[in-house]
Amino acid sequence: MTAAIRLGTRASALAVAQSRWVADRITAALGRPVELVEITTEGDVVAHSLTQIGGTGVFVNALRSALREGRIDVAVHSLKDLPTQPAAGVVIAAVPAREDPRDVVVARDGLTLAELPPGSRVGTGSPRRAAQVHALGLGLEIVDIRGNVDTRIGKVRSGTYDAVVLARAGLARLDRLVEATEVLDPLQMLPAPGQGALAVETRDGADLAGELGVLDDPGSRAAVTAERAVLARLEGGCAAPVGALAEVAEGEDAEELWVRAVALSPDGTLAVRMSATGDPADALGVGDRLAGLMLDEGAGQLTDNQPITPHEPPVTDCERQEA
Repeated sequence: MTAAIRLGTRASALAVAQSRWVADRITAALGRPVELVEITTEGDVVAHSLTQIGGTGVFVNALRSALREGRIDVAVHSLKDLPTQPAAGVVIAAVPAREDPRDVVVARDGLTLAELPPGSRVGTGSPRRAAQVHALGLGLEIVDIRGNVDTRIGKVRSGTYDAVVLARAGLARLDRLVEATEVLDPLQMLPAPGQGALAVETRDGADLAGELGVLDDPGSRAAVTAERAVLARLEGGCAAPVGALAEVAEGEDAEELWVRAVALSPDGTLAVRMSATGDPADALGVGDRLAGLMLDEGAGQLTDNQPITPHEPPVTDCERQEA
């Protein structure tokens, strides 16, 4: 009898749904059974905001430790949760086809953000979302929120908050898209780098790493590689909220990678917003060059709300704080 592949997952409903989605595709592609193994992470047991407990990595480290120790064979992450620096001993074996990466609003009475009265309370745990909502100039009050999808939407249903902002992909994977009252155009709110995509990790050098490559979607891989390259470069040059979105589209002669990104001051009053195009095969380079141009235009100064002066040397020691 073929041994089951042990797939590590967080215990939340969304994490389990994502993991089951991947497990079904592993079984279909490799003909092997998959067993889900629940792993508790720091982000699941600590009640503080994500910015207080370390931002990226809080949902990831326990799964990676279980991989390295051989307690599981595969881990599934929301790709936006992964730190941009490579992790020793593990490899992203596949980035499956990406869900719609946009953000959505779940608001009382079926309202959109623009329809909410000034002073309405909007919940989000993401500095990126908060800054971009502020930038819309709607006079909304941003309040921090933690918890799973049920908890966050429950705050709206109970009247504690007037609205929350969530990733569309999460609602789609939970079959709850009907609860969204607005899908936000990327012109209003660029998503987090990697949002909507999953990372399928396994031990570096394991036979399974090559086998899982059948799940990889080249377009999704190129897009998130470019977005994460933007973030990685800006992490070394600013502490501002960052959004990025890349797409592979048909060009005149061949496929083309288009990347747009924004870095904002926390209150949304200042922003550096730029875009770039290039070869999907050079996704890392396209994203890195775009971030370099943004730093040249003052992205590194945004965290302190300083006037933007092009071509100033960037500051350093940025920590990403995206929920």
